[in-house]
Amino acid sequence: MNVKIFTIEKSSDKALEAIAGEYTKMISRFAKVEEIKIFNKQIASAQMIGEKEARASYTKAYESHLKGYNVALDVEGEQLSSEQFSTLFDQDVSINFFIGGAFGFEEGFLSKTQKIISLSRLTYAHKIAKVVLFEQIYRGLCIKNNHPYHK
Repeated sequence: MNVKIFTIEKSSDKALEAIAGEYTKMISRFAKVEEIKIFNKQIASAQMIGEKEARASYTKAYESHLKGYNVALDVEGEQLSSEQFSTLFDQDVSINFFIGGAFGFEEGFLSKTQKIISLSRLTYAHKIAKVVLFEQIYRGLCIKNNHPYHK
C-alpha cells in the first residue's frame, strides 16, 4: 500500500518535522508513505491577490496528483472515529491525502476526491494538522493490522 500526503507548505518547523519523521518510520512497517510539499511562485502570488485566486492555485498544483483513492482534509468534511478512519485502508490501493492551503479548497477540487474528512471542528495550524494526520494514519494502519498501539 502506498500513502501520500500532499501539503501546501513553504517552510518547515524542525520539531514538527521530526515528529512526522518518527511517524513515517512507524508507518513504514505497514505501508510506503511519502510527503509531498508543494509551494511555488503561482501559489505565493495567488495568496497575495485573494482567497479565490489562492484556492485556484492549490487546485492547479494538486490536480495532476488525483490518482488512486483521494481524501481531502476540509473543515466541513466528515468527522470520523479512528476505527472509521482505519477503513480507508481496507482497499489495497494508493491513498492520497490532500491538506489545503491557508484558504482551503475549491468546490471543484473537492468534487474530484473520493472522500472529504475533517480532523476536528477546531482550526489547526497547517503543520499541526499534518502531524495529527500522520498519527491517525499510523493508528488506522495499527487498527487494520491488529497492532496494540490503538488499545
